[in-house]
Amino acid sequence: MRIFSFLFSFFALGLIVSCSGPVDAGKVNLENWKSDRDGCKGLRMQEIEEFKAIKNNFLGADNQALIKTFGRPDRVDLIDKSQSFFFYFLEPSGDCPGVESEKEPLRVLFRMNAVSKVSEVTITTLNP
Repeated sequence: MRIFSFLFSFFALGLIVSCSGPVDAGKVNLENWKSDRDGCKGLRMQEIEEFKAIKNNFLGADNQALIKTFGRPDRVDLIDKSQSFFFYFLEPSGDCPGVESEKEPLRVLFRMNAVSKVSEVTITTLNP
């Protein structure tokens, strides 16, 4: 009976953890954010000051919560088994039609640890 209780508790905890909802994004216009894939329309750039003010609120959020909040990332890089990065471009990336950029575009970079939790949020033009 004790094993059953333990398994049920473990299963319930797994459901709670896996069912994360969106993260509070303050006054960031999420509809504009989600509709601006690769930063092509320049709508995300309009949200940069608000995003800077709340970026640390996302520390500890899981990858599914980010996707529910901001939509699918523009790019995901897996560095090794212990970390990955979600990119959301603020300035038009090279994937935008008609854009030939001489410099790297400004982007929001979410560093994810081995358990898919945000460990760092950076606004940068650098690649990891």
